[in-house]
Amino acid sequence: MPLLLHIETSAEFCSVCLSEGTTILASREGTERFTHASQITVFVEACTNEAGRTLAELSAVSVSMGPGSYTGLRIGLSAAKGICYALDKPLIAVSTLKALASAAHDLRKEAALYIPLIDARRMEVYTAVFDANNNKLTGTEALILDENAFAEQLKNNKKVIFCGNAVEKAQTVITASNADFQPLISISTHLIGPALRKWEAKDFADVAYSAPFYFKNPNITTPRPNVLNKIMNGKKM
Repeated sequence: MPLLLHIETSAEFCSVCLSEGTTILASREGTERFTHASQITVFVEACTNEAGRTLAELSAVSVSMGPGSYTGLRIGLSAAKGICYALDKPLIAVSTLKALASAAHDLRKEAALYIPLIDARRMEVYTAVFDANNNKLTGTEALILDENAFAEQLKNNKKVIFCGNAVEKAQTVITASNADFQPLISISTHLIGPALRKWEAKDFADVAYSAPFYFKNPNITTPRPNVLNKIMNGKKM
């Protein structure tokens, strides 16, 4: 069975685990928000030490590719690429949405639609629709949640399971009787199933050219001209 290292940094908390097949050998999850850079290498070392394995023994490295935190995704992919480059290991790129949908199905095991919701800003979420076999049925989109959200999926009374870290927001506007909600945060153990399927299919990412799936540009604003002039002239605001 493949020995895989899994790195999840798409959300607030850094998470790393080591698996052999479907067995989790060791895992670490951060408790402080957005401390990925300081924790990721510590977690990798802790997992390999606990499992009594070395990075040289890895079959591949899997990493959550987004959508999610702009900085977090860059940190996670950089770490994964560094290990793959140094040890000549394959890189497995996993959609964060697919991982959440897979994790929700593992928990519920129901023949339903699975709709992961990743919190963006205000009432906006990143989302896509998956079937019970983890097949993606729609494209990824940034959606503003309102009372009409997912009307197409909910109209036939088939159970729809919403999952992810934005389900509480969704519950305030989605009230259909066939809507069900599974709160989940993105953690590295969610990558195991999708990563194994990619390993078996030899579906590896390009270590040199792979980039995170940001979906949207980071929320960076440009200072107003008068503010910028003051900064350039060294004046206090």
